[in-house]
Amino acid sequence: MTEADRLRAVRAAYDTVADDYEKLARDDLDAKPLDRAMLAAFAELVRVPGGGPVADLGCGPGRVAAHLHALGVDVFGVDLSPEMIAVARRTYPGLRFGVGSMTALGLASGTLGGVVAWYSTVHTPPESLSAVFAECHRVLAPGGHLLLAFKAGERHRHLERAYGHEVSLDVYWTPPDLVAGLMGEAGLVVDARLVREPDERERPRQGRQAFFLAHRPASP
Repeated sequence: MTEADRLRAVRAAYDTVADDYEKLARDDLDAKPLDRAMLAAFAELVRVPGGGPVADLGCGPGRVAAHLHALGVDVFGVDLSPEMIAVARRTYPGLRFGVGSMTALGLASGTLGGVVAWYSTVHTPPESLSAVFAECHRVLAPGGHLLLAFKAGERHRHLERAYGHEVSLDVYWTPPDLVAGLMGEAGLVVDARLVREPDERERPRQGRQAFFLAHRPASP
């Protein structure tokens, strides 16, 4: 499958499930204190004068962007799926959302104070992650921060049904050390890692969940 084919498959899947995904995931953070703690730490890091806005990449129906907004972050959302963006705009009309790709954001270099990729790389094969991290590095201002949430492990699963709909979607679990190495190659510095066990809603199929805080150095 080419990269263009993969992106079309991801877009089609999320266009199909958008409404049901929002209903099922809207309260997902409520029972996840460690996830919220990483978002809170990220929010504190990016809430600095002149730090620039924050992009929620792969924002889906907008719940993470809304959570960060409630923490005082100047945030906007980007997603590959037009239907997801439509849902996000209806659900959170006071926030900004637009259609776009994580590897070609159309933003000026060095303009963002932060980037969030909250499980939005789980449909990207490990060999393609370098392009994602390179684009994050490009759009981040020197000293800007990245928060990445992903599935920890070494596994690939093909889904033919999700959120009550027929889809064709690949999901990847990625080793944290590999992710850290790819971030380093892109010029990002990892500041903190959290790897937690799956909670009761995720167990057993989801496995461990990983959260990385990183930044673009202020100087080369």
